[in-house]
Amino acid sequence: MSWSWRIGRLAGIDLYVHGTFLILLGWVGLSHYFAHYSVAEALAGVGFICCLFGIVVLHELGHAMAARRYGIATRDITLLPIGGVARLERMPEDPKQELVVALAGPAVNVVLAAILFAVLELGDGLASMDGVMQFGGKLSF
Repeated sequence: MSWSWRIGRLAGIDLYVHGTFLILLGWVGLSHYFAHYSVAEALAGVGFICCLFGIVVLHELGHAMAARRYGIATRDITLLPIGGVARLERMPEDPKQELVVALAGPAVNVVLAAILFAVLELGDGLASMDGVMQFGGKLSF
């Protein structure tokens, strides 16, 4: 994919970041900085996006590993501002295999959510929804 730079290799698959992803990081950093006039807040915003896209990489890796199980290689994984793309050499011929490859990414997200839930419960516990604020107002259910 043009405008992409290789940033590493994971499980034998090249990992690329698209140039527009850097624009996203810049926008988030500047938005956080101008909202609070704090470099620490700007770095926190960029750090949050990097963590979020770490999860996107794991999601795409789930697709790639499921495809590898059926003998299908993955060309690369590219991070874009809207998410990630695992470019497979081809799609499986068998619809059941295609379903497994399609569901592998979301399955990774479910496992990560379960791990995060367990870590939060073992720590201080989950916060009640009363303390959650969105755009300056309380959430109501």
